[in-house]
Amino acid sequence: MDRAALIDAVEAVVHRDVGRNIAPLFAATRGGLRDAVSAIANTPGPIGLITGFYVPGGIPPAAETDGPVATALLARALRRVGIACRICTDAPCVSACVAALAAADAIDVAIDVVPLGGDVAEAIATWRAYRVKLAIAIERCGRTKDGTARNMRGEDISAETTLLDGLFLAGPWDTAAIGDGGNEIGTGGLSRALVADCIAHGETIACVTPASHLILAGVSHWGVYALLGGLAVQRPDWRGTMVDCLDPRLDQSILESTVRNGPAVDGVTRQQTATIDSLEPAAHHQVLQAIRMLVT
Repeated sequence: MDRAALIDAVEAVVHRDVGRNIAPLFAATRGGLRDAVSAIANTPGPIGLITGFYVPGGIPPAAETDGPVATALLARALRRVGIACRICTDAPCVSACVAALAAADAIDVAIDVVPLGGDVAEAIATWRAYRVKLAIAIERCGRTKDGTARNMRGEDISAETTLLDGLFLAGPWDTAAIGDGGNEIGTGGLSRALVADCIAHGETIACVTPASHLILAGVSHWGVYALLGGLAVQRPDWRGTMVDCLDPRLDQSILESTVRNGPAVDGVTRQQTATIDSLEPAAHHQVLQAIRMLVT
């Protein structure tokens, strides 16, 4: 199997619907992993990562587990192959990002924090000075048609969320994104009608911010598994590092530490548990192991 076909096989692993009715969105974005992997593998300079999705109704209110955990895993991998990176989030989600990076042994990765209700001008200036070449948004709530931030329930969470779409689009960097529901930064390139047809509250929650390279996954967390697997294929010199990061024990350790120390909550159940989108680690690790088997 050639590299492109193998990366497509990795993408097929994460195109598993967990009850969101997003199979048509998978079809619309097929090949997105190959494009995103190529963008990272050929990036000569630093990468900026954007994540954090706040759950105001959480017990306690906190960032959700889907996003910061996978972002820290990706940051760990990038740093170990010599790619500099930094993370941007907003103030309500920063503690989860700090906890995730610490658990991933990537505490040296800088975090740019945009205040709640603030703007992204300072973060844009920082990223330009850092010479970011690629921005990757990972499960980050995006701007809707009416300018609000909305969760999958259709609830307006703008009072607890600073929109970071302006940073994502500010350039001169290329853009890639991972999402699972159509309301995340980067999913704005999907047909609005398609999102409305497939997703509950789709017309209301659909993000308008597109990405040059979009990965859709049944759970956004899996999109980072897919990136690691795809990079292992595309860059044989990176394979060892990428496969090492496809480690269920490492993944679970980052998740548990983030939940405990962030804190962070499951975005579906809103509980402070070591689950992602109501799925136990074992369910996620079936996906991880399937990718690992493909690329080793």
